[in-house]
Amino acid sequence: MTRLTPGGTNVSPSLPPTCRRSIGRRGFAPRTGSRRGRERSKALFHSNDPRLDTNKQAAYHIVRDLLEAGHWELADKYLTERYIQHNPNAASGRDGVVKYFTEVRKVKPVPIPAKMKTEVVAVVAEGDLVVVAYVRALKDATTTWFDMWRFKDGKADEHWDPATRTGP
Repeated sequence: MTRLTPGGTNVSPSLPPTCRRSIGRRGFAPRTGSRRGRERSKALFHSNDPRLDTNKQAAYHIVRDLLEAGHWELADKYLTERYIQHNPNAASGRDGVVKYFTEVRKVKPVPIPAKMKTEVVAVVAEGDLVVVAYVRALKDATTTWFDMWRFKDGKADEHWDPATRTGP
């Protein structure tokens, strides 16, 4: 059940207060295509809690350096060797996910951008988990995608996303 805030925003009472504040007046985080949105996106990857901040920063670099820029040679900085992968298209283990992106998807590295280009809707961290939600444009619609990582000693040790098996 949602409720209407005085500013007109529908907010789920089950969201923690920090998430309700980050949603903003219009009911969503600003898109990162704008300068304000990019600054907001970067701010989402920080926390006053040192452990959560470390994990959010690792998630930021996974998205920007690995997923956006394709620098999978840096994977050992952000992923554990045993990296458990719940995406059915990639094998578990750091080597398995690197192989998936470099050999199966044939991702080629590009310069790492100064600022993330991905449109981030929310970053939620609690305990050893970090969830990043993104705007995802499809051919005929716009939706949301997410990645969730469990961190161990500042590196992603396990990953979930909504992917389903592709190919034959």
